[in-house]
Amino acid sequence: MNDEHLLRYSRQLLLPEVDIQGQERLLAAKVLIIGMGGLGAPVTLYLAAAGVGQLTLVDFDTVDLTNLQRQVIHTTASIGQLKVTSAAHAAHAINPDIHINTVSHQLDATALLAAVAAHDAVVDCSDNFPTRFSLNLACKTAGKPLVSGAAIRMEGQITTFDFREPHVACYRCLYEEDGEDENTCSTTGVLAPVVGIIGSMQATETLKVLLGLPTLSGRLLLLNAKQMTWREMRLKQDKTCPVCNPP
Repeated sequence: MNDEHLLRYSRQLLLPEVDIQGQERLLAAKVLIIGMGGLGAPVTLYLAAAGVGQLTLVDFDTVDLTNLQRQVIHTTASIGQLKVTSAAHAAHAINPDIHINTVSHQLDATALLAAVAAHDAVVDCSDNFPTRFSLNLACKTAGKPLVSGAAIRMEGQITTFDFREPHVACYRCLYEEDGEDENTCSTTGVLAPVVGIIGSMQATETLKVLLGLPTLSGRLLLLNAKQMTWREMRLKQDKTCPVCNPP
């Protein structure tokens, strides 16, 4: 690290869990972020600010006026731009030293697996079940930690599937592929800061993964923002899960 790095990350370096060695690990790390919406916004901003050396941003959508209520990485001037372009610009404005890759098209299974394998951690900030299931399978196959979050209405959830560990549950253990209704923010609504809460926690989990600190692996946190209460569920591998126990 140079003198500018020491000053930029000085408040983080004071933490014994980080220190210079940990900050160097962050600077050398590569993180794949899927989705530049309400969750991807705080994840990208905080990981950039914290000094994660390389971020790959994936989203094929463009910024719409309705996004700005909660997707705080974008601005009114960004309307019509690709979300990855807008997000990369905002992240670089915070930290011009990091490297940012952008992917503005949907990845097929082969390309997704290759992208996952090339990174140290993956953050699921998507808003649909097909993407979550595909990402779960790719991370399980590649043995990469997956930080998973979701938020809708006044509710949210977060966990980390650390596939570097043996016998951990996966997203498919938690949800059936054909058993969930596809509710979205555009159909049921969402309170703006709820995605910020979950996204900020995803960023925290990602940094802990990279630093080798304890994570939510094996635990699912459920947020009721209306009552501002949390519930915790223990996650165990489903013996009938086709991802964890393929036929």
